[in-house]
Amino acid sequence: MNHRTGLDRAQTLLFPERLEDYVAADNPVRFLDAFVASLELHALQFAKAKCAPTGRPPYDPAVLLKLYLYGYLHRVRSSRMLEAEAHRNVEVLWLLGKLTPDFKTIADFRKDNLQPLQRVARQFTLRCRKLELFGGETAGH
Repeated sequence: MNHRTGLDRAQTLLFPERLEDYVAADNPVRFLDAFVASLELHALQFAKAKCAPTGRPPYDPAVLLKLYLYGYLHRVRSSRMLEAEAHRNVEVLWLLGKLTPDFKTIADFRKDNLQPLQRVARQFTLRCRKLELFGGETAGH
């Protein structure tokens, strides 16, 4: 009897063609996406919620907020680790539309939005508890 073997790394695979196909309809990351979409980030005083008329466009704070909340739920606090998740984690690839902010952008987002992040994280936690979406040990900390 032989051991189980994995795929040949050189083998061509037929992955789903749409990023949408990688995330199940009941995946909690879809709730996170809808939650952020329901927020008025400018009213919550997120930096760069409105783009300047000149210069390179920044990342939408909604994208960075999604990444921040994903890290909050999964206990990924480091900006460098969140950057890595944006490159390799299928849920995060879906959530961010394959955008890959670097660790400095993520760290600056946190630094520039301390109070709005605290308010949104509290609101997110309360909504998760109310809907019983995540265990209290995850969303409660």
